[in-house]
Amino acid sequence: MMAHEHGKGAMAGKAGATIAATLLVLAAPTAGGDPQLDFLPWKSHREATPRTVTVRVPPPARGVRLPRIAGAAGRPLVVIDAGHGGGDPGAVNPGAGLREKDVTLKIARAIRDALVDSGRVRVALTRDDDRFIMLRERFGIARRLKADLFISVHCDSVGTGTPTGATAYTLSDVASDREAARLAARENRADVIAGVTLDRDPDVSSILIELTQRETMNASAGFARLLGREARPLIPIKSNFHRTASLMVLKAPDMPSILFETGYISTASDAAFLDSKEGREKIAESVRRAVDVYFARRMAER
Repeated sequence: MMAHEHGKGAMAGKAGATIAATLLVLAAPTAGGDPQLDFLPWKSHREATPRTVTVRVPPPARGVRLPRIAGAAGRPLVVIDAGHGGGDPGAVNPGAGLREKDVTLKIARAIRDALVDSGRVRVALTRDDDRFIMLRERFGIARRLKADLFISVHCDSVGTGTPTGATAYTLSDVASDREAARLAARENRADVIAGVTLDRDPDVSSILIELTQRETMNASAGFARLLGREARPLIPIKSNFHRTASLMVLKAPDMPSILFETGYISTASDAAFLDSKEGREKIAESVRRAVDVYFARRMAER
């Protein structure tokens, strides 16, 4: 199969871009032919039939409106990011009929409610509905709000096996293990749809340079360890709870940030837990306890 793109980005606007690709679909191998060679791209196009596929690509959001902040004025601000959304469903468990974007939004709302009820912090959600937000805009919202902590909520998945348990990721240029590298590769593709890169932020270089600010990364790691400690009695977690990866959504240079993989949506037991009211409440309680300790320690250090 060979593809030729026509008019890339030529129809951008409120309705989004249209990408048309002409696909050369090769015919089935002839009798006695080599079934592998018959499908190689350099085979004669005389046996190919052109097909055109048109894909609607949502435009990158411009000037994203800042979300409402809940909680008492003067308190530290925590921004909760429900992973994926809109045309990006994230991981899917077809057997249970669950999509990551829906599960993460429910969990994010539960965390928000628990934190607001504590009265100790203010809280905002990057999204409180089903919409697509680019990765840089997610932490960009938190930075514009001058957040003190950023938590991106996700559900992990694997193609085979039945792993279970939550993990927390913080930023590093080098992944802590193979699974962390796989996660980074998958999540960092969220801004690329149908082969069109929506992220063209010119400030990438300056942000990467600023990432040398070790204080922010150390603070992120400290919160991840606290979350693991508080979550252990309440929810299933992996033995190596805190991991590191080069995740785009964590690349704010001046704001402690973690990506919280609340469990494996691809594993039946985890999926049932994540989609239950009891499960969401326990996850939210884990975060609330960790947030309380984190900011209490910050206040004591001043």
